[in-house]
Amino acid sequence: MRASDFRAGVLVLVLGVVALATAFGAQGLLGMAPCELCLWERWPYRVLIVLGVVALCVPPRPRRVLLWLAGLTLLCGAGIGFLHVGVERHWWPSPLPECNASNIVARSVGGLIANLPAAPAKPCDAPNFLIPGLPISFAAMDFILAAVCAVALLAYLSRSRAG
Repeated sequence: MRASDFRAGVLVLVLGVVALATAFGAQGLLGMAPCELCLWERWPYRVLIVLGVVALCVPPRPRRVLLWLAGLTLLCGAGIGFLHVGVERHWWPSPLPECNASNIVARSVGGLIANLPAAPAKPCDAPNFLIPGLPISFAAMDFILAAVCAVALLAYLSRSRAG
């Protein structure tokens, strides 16, 4: 069980690095502009990297706790991904003010200009498609990845605990 927990820690670390590398690669190399929800979707993977590194440096018992935290982090990531997919599909509006129109209620033109963002942001309901011809947005791919990995990690931890 100890060696397999160590391998699970390595996989958590690799998952975080690959997910962030993909996001930054799509942004830098493919020119995909991230919206505010896209940026939020990156945070769970940053947390996974930290949990993975720490899990590789601690004894087996705390490692197991860190792996459970990684599973919960992936569930949070899946939740953010699902929220973003819902915004993209217009099931609900984005809860983030950066994704919505700026506040146009102002007492003066100066107040209106002060409410405008410094640079126009990509709207959160405009999906990015990583693979041409595949009608699955980047946010949907993130949701699927996070959900599948969360279920797999939590199932592994539950099964190996019972065994």
